[in-house]
Amino acid sequence: MDHGTLLAWQVAPGDRVVRGQVVAVVDTAKAAIDIECWHDGVVHRLLAKPGAKLPVGSLMAVLRVEGETAADVDRQLASQPPTAGGPVALPAETAAQTVIRQDQDSPSAEPAAPVSAPRQRMSPLARRRAQELGLDAGRLSGRGPQGALTLADVESAAPTRAQAMRQVIAAAMSRSKREIPHYYLAEDIDFARAAAWLADRNRTLSVAQRLLPAALLLKAVALALRRYPEFNGFWRDGGFVPGAGVHLGVAVALRGGGLVAPALRDVPGLDIPALTHALLDMVKRTRAGALRSSELTDATITVTSLGDQGVASVFGVIYPPQVALVGFGRISERPWVTPDGVQASPVVTVTLSADHRAGDGHRGALLLAEIREQLQDPQALDRTGNRT
Repeated sequence: MDHGTLLAWQVAPGDRVVRGQVVAVVDTAKAAIDIECWHDGVVHRLLAKPGAKLPVGSLMAVLRVEGETAADVDRQLASQPPTAGGPVALPAETAAQTVIRQDQDSPSAEPAAPVSAPRQRMSPLARRRAQELGLDAGRLSGRGPQGALTLADVESAAPTRAQAMRQVIAAAMSRSKREIPHYYLAEDIDFARAAAWLADRNRTLSVAQRLLPAALLLKAVALALRRYPEFNGFWRDGGFVPGAGVHLGVAVALRGGGLVAPALRDVPGLDIPALTHALLDMVKRTRAGALRSSELTDATITVTSLGDQGVASVFGVIYPPQVALVGFGRISERPWVTPDGVQASPVVTVTLSADHRAGDGHRGALLLAEIREQLQDPQALDRTGNRT
């Protein structure tokens, strides 16, 4: 992301906020994103108005921390007035007067009151088409009677969003291939034990509760990363920075075109039912444009799968500043050698795209081997305790 548009504030000056609370909604090239606050405090001043297009890193609001008065903050800001539309360095002792980071351009610095967007008038056909394209119909402009959203309005909005997303993806992937020395590895893994375990568990569950093979694959990756943490983190300022946790960015294709990889947080601590639920919920919210800002920034590695498209394997492009990407192809019956001879067995190909600056192929091979071993013990994968 380079820019975004502030759609609405969810707080007003004087409101008390806590870390993780949604304080604003920003429209991006990919979706409308709920912006979370990074600190506890009190809203001192709102600097950007709804409708303002701002570059990433712009100062949107100022908070004051516990023990500070409004006069204290005003005196500190008087010596270095904040400018909406550009980053501002505040004194170290007022670190909680935070930059709320997200896409933005050049708004007025006057405080803005909370705005509640009116309910958009639209036809059922326009609403259905917007859902098919992955667009938030409530945020589109209508040109019908009394501003009603028509089918033509939805169709005209789709190429604009899709084109913007393609530009974002192209910029990120071009940077990745230009800056990151990729290497690639692949491993075929026998999925028979995992498939048998899934079939046994799902036999007693309703259709809505059934566990997904993808949940086992994700859990195996997460646990393997705990043993080989050099693949779980970022390349910044000429060195590797480990991730604070194992947060898997899962690539999700959008109906209107494009790709988003929001983070599933703390995957090693989830059992398979919880991970299945979290995955389904995340995919649903991603395609509905209902993600939080932290879900787009917290991923420590990306996992992609094209198995449902019939692809045998996928070698992905690393999303900077991450240092690795794990890919899964389809689970298919293939000849497999066992102690009893050759038999048909479900097999999945796992691939690794990794940054050679952060490690080498030997460690990458060990990571894939660990994923393989994890998948041979699906019952252990279902535990919330973390096997290493």
